[in-house]
Amino acid sequence: MDTGIKDTVHPVEAASVMRLLPARPRVLALGEPTHGEDLLLDVRNELFRQLVEQEGYRTIAIESDCLMGVVVDDYVTSGRGTLDEVMERGFSHGWGASAANRELVRWMRAYNDGRPASERLRFAGLDGPLEISHAASPRQALTALYGYLAARVDADSLPCDAETLDRLLGADDRWANPATMMDPSQSVGRSAEARQLLLLADDLVALLDAQTPHLIAMSSRDDWERARLYGRAATGLLRYHYWMADTSPGRMPRLLGLRSSMIAANLLAVAERGPALVHAHNAHFQREKSTMRMGDLPFEWWSSGAIVRAHLGEGFAFLATALGTIRHQGVDTPPPDTLEGLLYALPEDRYVVDARRLAAALGGARPALRVSPWFGYAPLDPAHLAGYDGIVFVKDVPRR
Repeated sequence: MDTGIKDTVHPVEAASVMRLLPARPRVLALGEPTHGEDLLLDVRNELFRQLVEQEGYRTIAIESDCLMGVVVDDYVTSGRGTLDEVMERGFSHGWGASAANRELVRWMRAYNDGRPASERLRFAGLDGPLEISHAASPRQALTALYGYLAARVDADSLPCDAETLDRLLGADDRWANPATMMDPSQSVGRSAEARQLLLLADDLVALLDAQTPHLIAMSSRDDWERARLYGRAATGLLRYHYWMADTSPGRMPRLLGLRSSMIAANLLAVAERGPALVHAHNAHFQREKSTMRMGDLPFEWWSSGAIVRAHLGEGFAFLATALGTIRHQGVDTPPPDTLEGLLYALPEDRYVVDARRLAAALGGARPALRVSPWFGYAPLDPAHLAGYDGIVFVKDVPRR
């Protein structure tokens, strides 16, 4: 193996990561190339633990429903509920069944025990209240936002009463209809009620912003920030449902872009609170445009990371994760001419790679793009190498 490539490799530890960066970023993102492998989450947990203890990060956020994440945050900050309840009700996409996620929550709670509020770790979900097959009803977010405001401002300031809101929302299952993803005609997102709800949601968010000094004085900054979360989720969901009802060729890229925007808005809100560690799929954090093809139609949209990078500049940093094998999923030893193949030839089981020094060591040579036989694993694109602040490489991911 070329000595220049060997010199780009460092242990997976906080000190190695920070040496790759010009300064401590406000948002440090760690991506993963596949979901559902607890070994990768174990690596995340240990690295995040070191970054919290050595570098002062105070929020950990993952690719899970932002509204469900409130349950986890309440537990790790104040001990509300039990660990079993939190793992069941605090995560979307089945992430609550992960032993590594359970260990993360357990450790965060133990870390906070006995610490003053200013030093406690916070938890956040980054994703919208969305699943692959459908989007949630906006009821939870809208009613929580409305309730927060109704308890603290004059009734005359509110754009409607609670009964009107309830009537317009109707039954939740009509919003969360999984048939809508493939059949836009099933969506209620462009009904008269949905259009009115979007206007009301915008008015409630505007009222929340206009009354900021009063609301923080009447409650707390934490309560106000949570109300802002409800506002982001409500307006994001209503826009998502609106475009679920669209029948034009722009429907899918619009939906994908809206999800990215929702994640980016949650990332920026977390960053306002202080330095944050965030974890999601690599694709959500890349600086380049995301692409997808559905049949003959190519789609493009900006990822959440690209949006946040545009806002924060060097305040956002991204470590991509790559791996060698997931043999139980049919992902075998990478070809030696691929990026993963070059890294797999190194003797260490896992390490952090200085991506920019690696690009320099390769000179003008570009490794081949690895082709994954399994749709669930996305290899790194060598063309994006210079866009990574670092790469965490895990050689083999065994079945658990």
